[in-house]
Amino acid sequence: MHVPTADAMRSLGERIAGVVRGGDVILLSGPLGAGKTTFAQGFGAGLGIDAPIVSPTFTIARELDGRFHDGTPAHLVHVDAYRLGGQGYKPGQDSVGRLLDELEALGLDEELEDPHDDTVVLMEWGEQMVAALAADRLQIHIARPLAPSDGLSEVTESSGDALSDAGERLVTLVPVGPSWSERPMAGL
Repeated sequence: MHVPTADAMRSLGERIAGVVRGGDVILLSGPLGAGKTTFAQGFGAGLGIDAPIVSPTFTIARELDGRFHDGTPAHLVHVDAYRLGGQGYKPGQDSVGRLLDELEALGLDEELEDPHDDTVVLMEWGEQMVAALAADRLQIHIARPLAPSDGLSEVTESSGDALSDAGERLVTLVPVGPSWSERPMAGL
């Protein structure tokens, strides 16, 4: 879907918050400045969270309380996985094992593997963690426009042009697992 403004990105986040339930894992991916945190702000508003939603880049995870669409308590775990998945592997350790070790050290492994009935995990920069996540999840990819360096109106990813802060975003929703196949995603 095409998302023309930051307000529209917040609105999309709010609408998606209206279809989540406890135990859900939502994965946000896209380049710097794509609108992941803007989406998260709308998502938090959709859960009735009054506290500011900011990128948890340095804290890795923030926990906030609100309410689901039906009025029941909601616990949001907002994770920024940008700094996870470094190169410090133990001998014989694979990348998934490394990520799971980091998640365990942060106390996030249980939330991702078996979220509580009132918990929703919203993870920015989580594309590297797909293999370590729950079988049911909503993957959201936000693509940013490119700024042409030579004034041409048509640019491609391989042209070497810089990403632009301005412009419409292209958002792709990928529901994964049986619980997401039953959700009303078409009207979002």
